[in-house]
Amino acid sequence: EVHLVETGGGMVQAGGSLRLSCAASGFIPEHYVIGWFRQAPGKEREGVSAIKSGDHKRFYAGSVKGRFTITSDDAKHTVNLQMDNLKPEDTAVYFCALVEVPDTLLVVSTDLYDFRWWGQGTQVAVSS
Repeated sequence: EVHLVETGGGMVQAGGSLRLSCAASGFIPEHYVIGWFRQAPGKEREGVSAIKSGDHKRFYAGSVKGRFTITSDDAKHTVNLQMDNLKPEDTAVYFCALVEVPDTLLVVSTDLYDFRWWGQGTQVAVSS
């Protein structure tokens, strides 16, 4: 079993920044992808970004590319999501999730595989 905990949510004004962290613990696979997802009230869950352990291949959704940066510390099994130039439309509950993948994985994404383990989420609110 893998346990994920998100931290770092909060409320900021448009144009501000927040840094989310996802800490994984438990029986963590040797090779994995950690993804960040968000869900706003009344909307479907959206994949935001993802990163693979080892080679740190990354994925960004078009809506956040150039504003969000994902990084990881494999030794600590943590993934950070630096969110800059935040917009009101970024307001949502943000979740991190983990899926085991083969080391030879070529494409990192948030929608090509089923993420098995999920955190409880952290709220991000951006005011205009």
